[in-house]
Amino acid sequence: MATMRTAEVDSQDTVVEVGPGLGDMTKLLASRAKRVIAIEVDESLVALLGDRLNEYDNIVLYRADALEFDFLGESRKWGEKTKVVSNLPYNISTQLLFRFVEMREAFSTMTLMLQKEVAERIVATPGGKAYGVLSVLLQLYCDTSIRRIVPPSCFYPRPKVESAVVRFDFLQKPRVEIEDESIFRRVVKASFGHRRKTLKNSLKNVDFLDLREGEIEATLRKAGIDPGRRGETLTLREFAAFSKVISKGIR
Repeated sequence: MATMRTAEVDSQDTVVEVGPGLGDMTKLLASRAKRVIAIEVDESLVALLGDRLNEYDNIVLYRADALEFDFLGESRKWGEKTKVVSNLPYNISTQLLFRFVEMREAFSTMTLMLQKEVAERIVATPGGKAYGVLSVLLQLYCDTSIRRIVPPSCFYPRPKVESAVVRFDFLQKPRVEIEDESIFRRVVKASFGHRRKTLKNSLKNVDFLDLREGEIEATLRKAGIDPGRRGETLTLREFAAFSKVISKGIR
């Protein structure tokens, strides 16, 4: 499996798999890892997996919603960071990625099969259509890379989209210095809220900023950013500089 080959799992690893399905990759992971934490929301699949995985004593199976699962608590329970190795459900993959960012202290690496379009958003650079909130937040905390493109012909039933295996290596600290991470995230989301508008226009009427148009321009200039630029052109460092000025104003 493409995801397995990229994950570099060994006998010292505790691995998290979200959406194990029928358990085929779960078995392979269990044969290589010290421990596998499998999270499945479908009750009927959990019952099936209980039977199929019964021979493995190093698999912990949870019936749980991964969007609400306490990955950090699970990591602390075992006293180590975990590796996520999953073919994510495509319909909730973006939501799961934001959840993983929120729980990032639980993980050392992630190797995920994703829809190719989502993968391209993750690794996108400033100025392109794919660059957005997902790009900024994941690149702030991880080294990200697309390792393999997987065509529809590799699956049964055959999907209508291409897939990609993406590797995430979590950094020891954010890639750029952040004054206030909550303010940073809110600034990033607000900046991408109206992609075709300039920053001075897209940031108007954003409640937490509480700035009039002229004040927005002055704040952007103080951060060294031209108010006539659009949010999708800003680098991580520029988002950090702007959010730093904003956070000092709020305080």
